[in-house]
Amino acid sequence: MRSLNAFHLNGLRAVETVARRGSLLAAAEELGVSPSAVSQQIQRTERQLERTLFERTRNGLVPTEFGSLFTMRLSSGFRELAQAVTLADRDTANTLVVSVAPAFASKWLLARLSRHFALHPGVLLRIDASVQLADLDRSDVDIAVRLGKGSWPGVRAELLLEQEIFPVCAPSVAATLKTVEDLATAWSIDDESSMITWDSWFEAAGVAPVAMQQGATFTDPLLCLESVIAGHGVMLAWQLLAADALADGRLVAPFGVRAASGLGYWLVISPNRPENIKVRNFKKWIRAEIAETMEQFGSGGSPARLSPP
Repeated sequence: MRSLNAFHLNGLRAVETVARRGSLLAAAEELGVSPSAVSQQIQRTERQLERTLFERTRNGLVPTEFGSLFTMRLSSGFRELAQAVTLADRDTANTLVVSVAPAFASKWLLARLSRHFALHPGVLLRIDASVQLADLDRSDVDIAVRLGKGSWPGVRAELLLEQEIFPVCAPSVAATLKTVEDLATAWSIDDESSMITWDSWFEAAGVAPVAMQQGATFTDPLLCLESVIAGHGVMLAWQLLAADALADGRLVAPFGVRAASGLGYWLVISPNRPENIKVRNFKKWIRAEIAETMEQFGSGGSPARLSPP
C-alpha cells in the first residue's frame, strides 16, 4: 500500500484543480503559478502513481477513467481540508458571506441590512457583490442569491421570489402614456445583457407588440434604472429592482400589468456543507423582508390583462 507521505501535496492539488477547472491555464490562474509548473506537477504525480491521470489531446487534458475516479476522491478530500481550516479561523467563525449581484445588493438588499444587524448583532455580514456565480464548495461564500431558473448543477437551490416584469418610467414620462400604443413615442432604455423581453410583457397585457423609439443601451441594469429615473425613457423592470423607487415616487408603473418572466430569485447553498445557524437565520430574515416588500408592492396573483386598444 502506497504511503500518502510519498506524494507532494502541491502535485495532488494541481491534478485536482486541472480536472475541476478543465484546463492548465485555468488551474494555473487559481493556483497562482504558471501553466508549465502545473504540467510538471501533474507529470511528477503520474510518475509517483505509475498511472496515467490525463489523456493529452488537441483540446487539452482529459481525465482517464482512473483519473476521473482519482480526482473525484481528491476533490472530496480538499473540501474537507478547506472546511477544517475554516473552523480554525476565528475571524470567520461569526462572519456570514453572502454572494449577490450588484443590482440586487444596491437596489434592494443594502437598505434593509440594518434590520439583520439588529436581529443578529453577533454576526458579521460580508456581501460579495459580483455577477460571477460563486463556487460554493471552494470559496468562503456561505449562501448566494442568484437570478435564473434554479437549475444550476452542484448546488441546492430554494425559490425566493418568482420574477415578474413590467414597464417603469419617471412620472413625467408616465403622464404621456395613456394607452399601451403611446409607447410608440417613448424611448426604450435597455440592458443589453438582460434575459427578459418586451414580447413577454405585451403578451401578458393582451396587446400587439408596439415598436418603441430606441433610446440608450447599457451593460448594467443599475444604469438602466438610473437613466429611467432621470426621465430618459421606459424600461422593463422587476419587483426587487424597482420596488423602492416605486414606493417613493421616483418611478411609476404606468399600465399596472406584470408578466411572469420564467425566472426567479433563488437562495443557493452547497449540498456538501452543513447548513449552520447563520445561514438558517439569514434565509428566515430575507424571506420575511421580501414578504414585506411584496405586501407593500402588491404582489397579487396572475398578472392583470389590458384590453386591446
